[in-house]
Amino acid sequence: MAELAERITVNPAQCGGRPCIRGMRIRVIDVLDLLAAGLTQQQVIKELPDLEAEDISACLRFASSRLDHPILAA
Repeated sequence: MAELAERITVNPAQCGGRPCIRGMRIRVIDVLDLLAAGLTQQQVIKELPDLEAEDISACLRFASSRLDHPILAA
């Protein structure tokens, strides 16, 4: 999880406090939206040249960690 914290940053004064990549103004959701639209990792990096392949992996791990939580059923 330490690597994830180095790649994904949250700053209340930047992008409305949304998770970003390494303090840049590239939001995690921007990367996820491009992947969801069908772009490959190489195409995302071409579209956003400041990104590294590890940033894209971090976005996917971040999203996965946000969705992987138990749901209590009563």
